[in-house]
Amino acid sequence: MKKIAILMAAFNGEKWIREQLESILSQTEVIIDLYVSLDLSTDKTLDILESFRSQHSNLFLLSYGKKFGGAAKNFYRLIKEVNFKGYDYVAFADQDDVWCSSRLSRGIKCIDSSKSKAYSSDVTAFWPNGSKKLLIKSQPQKKFDYMFESAGPGCTYIFEAETFLEFKSFVDINWNKVQKVEFHDWLAYSFYRSRGHKWYIDNQSNVLYRQHERNQFGANASFKAIFTRLNLIRNSWYKNQIKIISELNNFPTIDRKFILKNFMQTRRKKIHAVSMLFVCMFFESFNID
Repeated sequence: MKKIAILMAAFNGEKWIREQLESILSQTEVIIDLYVSLDLSTDKTLDILESFRSQHSNLFLLSYGKKFGGAAKNFYRLIKEVNFKGYDYVAFADQDDVWCSSRLSRGIKCIDSSKSKAYSSDVTAFWPNGSKKLLIKSQPQKKFDYMFESAGPGCTYIFEAETFLEFKSFVDINWNKVQKVEFHDWLAYSFYRSRGHKWYIDNQSNVLYRQHERNQFGANASFKAIFTRLNLIRNSWYKNQIKIISELNNFPTIDRKFILKNFMQTRRKKIHAVSMLFVCMFFESFNID
């Protein structure tokens, strides 16, 4: 069986982390080690992790007591500090989801059969009231989508270990600048695609993607969420993230002319590609010249 290092970033997760730990530790047809980095918390997450660690020799808790201030920085810490020697694959995990027991084994089979270097998938969002919704992220990849978006939620990512070591080295070398990228999943996708590493996006969901008030974006399509996204564009947050990722990966110049010419290749979902055209034309703050 293949051996997988799973990286989990956690913070104030006492409400959900037990269920997620159980689903991870119940994965079939694989050998796993779970590495957890806990951001400085004010609840009982540390106690829960210590309890699980006492019962499971394959759960490792990185040194505790530091404030990282975000999931991305917590994941960068995991990537930097975990030794991946001896592993076949590396996977990301969030603290609040629930994995199907075959999530990892299916992902590995998809990687192997497609000769890919990394994997992500559709997810099933679920809410406290019991409702569920399939979130489709498996639209055909576009020529430049990795410059403008991730491959989907990072909680679905699985990487072939050899090329992940390249990504680890990239994070180490560019450590200070990487800290400015607020979505580790987007950074990983941009790194792999820009270097010609094949990425497989699965149209089958094997992750229950929990929705709650602390999701940064999640499946929220309310007017409030849309307004929040527009504000991020208006105050130049999105433009600045594109610029940082572009500089890290040595992309060609991404300016207004580039986007106007290639807007249908900037996002996988057509409505999002058209939105890129609209934003580029009508938001001065989006000028990346």
